[in-house]
Amino acid sequence: MRGSVVIKNARLIMNHEVIQGSLSVVNGRIDSIDTGGSSAVDAIDFEGDFLMPGMVEIHTDNFERHLMPRPKVMWAERPALMAHDAEIACAGITTVFDALGVGEADTESVRGQTWGAVLLALDQYTKENLLRADHYLHVRCELPAPNTIELFEPFNGHPRLKLISLMDHTPGQRQWEDIEQARVYFTGKKGWSHEKFLDKVSNAAMLQSQFSAPHRQYFVDYSKRTGIHLASHDDTTEAHVEQAFAEGASMSEFPTTVAAARCAKKLGLLTVMGGPNVVRGGSHSGNVSATELAKLGLLDVLSSDYVPGSLLSAVTRLVHEGVMTLPDAIATVTRHPAQATGLTDRGALEIGLRADLVRMRLHEITGQSSHALTRSVWREGCQVV
Repeated sequence: MRGSVVIKNARLIMNHEVIQGSLSVVNGRIDSIDTGGSSAVDAIDFEGDFLMPGMVEIHTDNFERHLMPRPKVMWAERPALMAHDAEIACAGITTVFDALGVGEADTESVRGQTWGAVLLALDQYTKENLLRADHYLHVRCELPAPNTIELFEPFNGHPRLKLISLMDHTPGQRQWEDIEQARVYFTGKKGWSHEKFLDKVSNAAMLQSQFSAPHRQYFVDYSKRTGIHLASHDDTTEAHVEQAFAEGASMSEFPTTVAAARCAKKLGLLTVMGGPNVVRGGSHSGNVSATELAKLGLLDVLSSDYVPGSLLSAVTRLVHEGVMTLPDAIATVTRHPAQATGLTDRGALEIGLRADLVRMRLHEITGQSSHALTRSVWREGCQVV
């Protein structure tokens, strides 16, 4: 999937500045970047729109949402994959790490079932060149669940697996330090009854004490043995971050406190926060604000989490509020996540890199701010949106 194209009259978002100019693509790679115009008769006129790198999304629950659009309602793998892929690409995401959770005692949950059929669909549709975005796998391992290692087996040795995160959603700690917030989430999103939630809470400590430590060691060892990138999840204390650092983690996903984010920065772990957190003005779980971390210089990567369109919206808001410059904000959704996962061939407008490109226009909202519109998307020089 490699194409050639010439773009002119664009505002190119470079690593540290925005320039007016043109860009050419040959065989899927950026071949030239010039200030000024282009004499190519077939050049695409951007009419002053922004040209930015395709976004790299390393943590999205969006595929899971399409696989189970309502509690207990399973959708067929291939239609779910195609809908997810189209939504991702239309949001300007050209590389996506499908975050699939393993480990859940509730067999009615999407994370309590095997992923074999889903991986087969992903491999088949990639081989047949039916997908718009480039798909990798991020396996989210729920440490206290009894069946986590068993459900991980289809991912074992899979060539798309690039990232593992260590999760512990035990109510009363980390993300769900506030039990009431946990109750709202599990009864609302997952459709649990109040009685089912109370039963989960009553058994949570027992499951955590029995399974968390051995499961954590299994995945830490697996990551070291295979070279798969490792992330911690919902770090709340400095001790959480220090443990992850000692185990070889390279990033801290969704730290819940400033203290945890500061510790991650000190130890060299990248901090990943959710785009919806920025857009909404705070965490849906009542934890630290991503914008607050950005103001403190503690935000490295933005993830769309559960709303693919939140990436550009979050970037726009950070720029509008004067928290970041446009190139710096764009880096949190392009260059930084690419580098964090070893994808050194993409994530920036540089000669020789993959021509994963997005045509973006900022639409001014009267009396408010700007809304980013994705107008066209190219992957390796071929237009997919």
